[in-house]
Amino acid sequence: MRINDFDLYKDLLKGKSGLTLTADKSYLLDSRLTPVAKKWNYPSLDAMTLVLRGIPDPKLIKDVVEAMTTNETSFFRDTRPFDMFNNTILPYMLKKRATKKSINIWCAAASSGQESYSLAMLLKEKGAALNGWNIKIYATDISTEILDHARKGVYSQFEVQRGLPIQMLMKYFDQSGDGWIIKEDIRRMVRFEYFNLLEDMSKLEMFDIIFCRNVLIYFDEQTKKLVLEKMAKKLESDGFLVLGGAETVLGITDTFKLAESHRGLYVLKNGTFDAKELAVAV
Repeated sequence: MRINDFDLYKDLLKGKSGLTLTADKSYLLDSRLTPVAKKWNYPSLDAMTLVLRGIPDPKLIKDVVEAMTTNETSFFRDTRPFDMFNNTILPYMLKKRATKKSINIWCAAASSGQESYSLAMLLKEKGAALNGWNIKIYATDISTEILDHARKGVYSQFEVQRGLPIQMLMKYFDQSGDGWIIKEDIRRMVRFEYFNLLEDMSKLEMFDIIFCRNVLIYFDEQTKKLVLEKMAKKLESDGFLVLGGAETVLGITDTFKLAESHRGLYVLKNGTFDAKELAVAV
């Protein structure tokens, strides 16, 4: 691909999604965008690129961005964040929210839903301990196609074998042809909606817990700072931000600080987080 064409897609992706396309990933353009060109009946990727230089159909731009967006995920991916949610974050929240009995969770860049449904299953496992509680999981992504997949809750044998404990599979899924469909009561616990992290977050609800894992690694420093500082305004004063294992706020923003001894778990620097209560919950 010509340098000028690569720059076109790099700028398009950055402007529409915040993701940074580096030269070493240029090979992805051919493999991911050739199917888009065929879908739109262009004879070649070069022909589609030429159209994108003009005034393209917004739906074409959307398809290009979705094709280039990474949607790698799995049930209980990396394990540690889910253990931390189950054994540390949730006990803290159950104590701190005992009066209003409400917890609001946001899974940003939720992809095909495995992270959100993993949290829902952990909550379901609490049984009677959550009777009378209003717990909402709001899951968003930039890809409408992947969100449709998430809402259906249908996964292949390969997908359920990646990280999902067999007892969870037997308890919360029904076999559907060659795949598996997650039970309706779990699907009802998650609300999937389109949202671009570059957009204005002021209309979003306030959240007690935000999962934003393995997303920031695709942003440049300026975009990371922008997204984190917008999220800080949507997090309750004693709420939690969960990032991926390779992500950090250090050197990017001083709005958050690390929850001591909990890698990947952040709280508002000037918030009301009670470290002693978290220690008790561990």
